[in-house]
Amino acid sequence: MTTQFSQFGLNPKLVQAVTERGFSAPTPIQAKAIPAVMARKDVMGLAQTGTGKTAAFMLPILDRLNGGLPGRIRALVLAPTRELAEQIRQETLDYARGLNLRTITIYGGVSKGPQISALRKGAEIVIACPGRLLDLMGEGRVDLKYVEVFVLDEADRMCDMGFLPDVRRIVAKLPVKRQTLFFSATMPADARLLAQSILKDPLTVQAGNLVPVETVSHALYPVPQTQKKDLLLALLERTATGRVLIFTRTKHRARNLARDLEKSGYRVSALQGNMSQPQRQRSIDGFRHGKVDFLVATDIAARGIDVSEISHVINFDMPDTVDAYTHRIGRTGRAEQSGLAFTLTSEGDEALVRDVEKTLGKRIERRQVEGFAYAGFSKENSAVHKAPAGAGRQATRPKAVANGYAAMNGRTYRPNRSNAQRSAGSAKGRTNRR
Repeated sequence: MTTQFSQFGLNPKLVQAVTERGFSAPTPIQAKAIPAVMARKDVMGLAQTGTGKTAAFMLPILDRLNGGLPGRIRALVLAPTRELAEQIRQETLDYARGLNLRTITIYGGVSKGPQISALRKGAEIVIACPGRLLDLMGEGRVDLKYVEVFVLDEADRMCDMGFLPDVRRIVAKLPVKRQTLFFSATMPADARLLAQSILKDPLTVQAGNLVPVETVSHALYPVPQTQKKDLLLALLERTATGRVLIFTRTKHRARNLARDLEKSGYRVSALQGNMSQPQRQRSIDGFRHGKVDFLVATDIAARGIDVSEISHVINFDMPDTVDAYTHRIGRTGRAEQSGLAFTLTSEGDEALVRDVEKTLGKRIERRQVEGFAYAGFSKENSAVHKAPAGAGRQATRPKAVANGYAAMNGRTYRPNRSNAQRSAGSAKGRTNRR
């Protein structure tokens, strides 16, 4: 029998809010975590990106805080990036519409003034990034002595980004008697040690294996480093796509690749650390609402992107670790929809490719783009599978329809523009209008 949100004993207003968002049944991590959080146990939640972790901890927190002392910080959520903090805040506002609870976000890169003003007015839930929170704590602007629930979200990324000392400083200021919720997609050694130090007799809940979801198909495109951009353009010419998230290793490369794609006629934005918060938010909103089709991002900047219908994740650069690959690929194939993960690999990536394949438990298919003039291939790379034009869809590739659009899994995709189409569009400002 399928579990329903109404079976958890949540406030009816929360159940109604979840229903209005279109969720009829909880995800596996929600079904396991919500009862444990409502029982006020410390919880270690392990689940991939896109599995509904925010609702798994926030719904029972809202249920707990409703009707309590107003204006005091009773729940603190730490997140590694501004984007994730805002994503959690937006979900919280959606769920808490019928409740008298206030939520604020605290993070750097923007003026302290509005955040200080919001703190003065009082809030029951604070969602914060560690650096700015410590700044305001040092100024005496934040009082954590009433915190009942502490949430550390995406703890593995906290450790990756060097936040571990800051997290420990914040934890030292929290009440000893509290509920602690620890959520992570992977469990590297640093994250495991942190969990052991802050959780008391935790209940571990896990949804699936800590590997990319099974609805994602993977493919490698071996190519010399100097030909990556040209191969990407050739690949996009032959692939019908929806929203595409492209990862680069550096901020400089993200900015330049986005510029080059825009010059080629694609609707694209960059997302990287040197951008101001308003610029970053505009890029994310444009991608989320379909104003741009391609978002070129670095790993850190992309943390917290909550866009459910990403058809492709393309690794323009191989990530540094298997965990980073897992996080990137987790952006597609959500909610049991199929997704595609393409990785452009060059000399020097072989060791990490083997590690990724070991994690997946299978060999990733090697492909070539038909008609592309490869140069400098090794014997191993020259023997890769030669995919037909339009590779990347394989068995799941949608059938083309007369108006140039295609359908797959209930979603609509459009083939990328031809050279002739883009040439015609360039005279109109290369806006890649639909």
